[in-house]
Amino acid sequence: MAIDVNAALTADPVVREVSWTERDVMLYHLGLGAGENALDPAELRWVYEKDLRVLPTFALVAGQGISAGDAPQAGLSLPGIDIDLRRILHGGQSLTVHAPIPAAGTARLSSRVSGVWDKGKAAVIVLEQTATDSGGNPLWTTGMQIWARDEGGFGGSPGPESVATIPERAPDKVLVSHTGTAQALLYRLSGDLNPLHADPAFAAAAGFERPILHGLASYGVVCKAVVDGVLGGDPTRLRHYAVRFAGSLYPGDTVETAVWQEGDRLTLCATCPDRAGQPVLTQATMEVSG
Repeated sequence: MAIDVNAALTADPVVREVSWTERDVMLYHLGLGAGENALDPAELRWVYEKDLRVLPTFALVAGQGISAGDAPQAGLSLPGIDIDLRRILHGGQSLTVHAPIPAAGTARLSSRVSGVWDKGKAAVIVLEQTATDSGGNPLWTTGMQIWARDEGGFGGSPGPESVATIPERAPDKVLVSHTGTAQALLYRLSGDLNPLHADPAFAAAAGFERPILHGLASYGVVCKAVVDGVLGGDPTRLRHYAVRFAGSLYPGDTVETAVWQEGDRLTLCATCPDRAGQPVLTQATMEVSG
């Protein structure tokens, strides 16, 4: 077994300093499809340094992009965990924003395995990261659920059951996002160089007909759609965003995001109309201010 549960859960947090520039932010937004209409002033604010906004989901790649000069990883390597990239999938993601993310800055990032769940044929590894600024003030907290195939069956807890139910009424809005055929190649420059998103042979070996779009890219695409279409283009209104990844996207696919709003809570369901409405993100919720 490639997972030593006790070693993973009792290891000291891995702490490192990260930094990013406006170019990292703009490249990240371009990797989500921003700037498609470069003459739209609202769209330009995602991809041009003048009045640059930062989508909160940038937190998931801060310190990993071009400025960091990171090399490709050969696998998932954490204390007690050593798994080949071809055997893992991104199962779920959460983000809690404690303060607006600056367009350029530094942070102290602390990472730890906060849970290892036994799902029978697979294990779910929960990776928690917290970021603070130079004064020790919290910036964001993230939780990544990593699905490791063939690593379950060790007799551990299956983990909590979390279900976000869809309201029994028509959505308040349906937002449409288009992805480009080269979008995975652009998004990977923000740090995730897994060949699953670029190499046709690697993707085929992993069971896909061709390279797929990153799960975090679809996560960001939906976030941007909601910020633009529901939150008046103000990314600082987002407080919490959690999803379960339900299906893969191929570059060039369209995403439709249905939104139900009840006060400061949004329930989302993202599907792909190009493939008979296949779910992309489910159990998706946002908490917002204002």
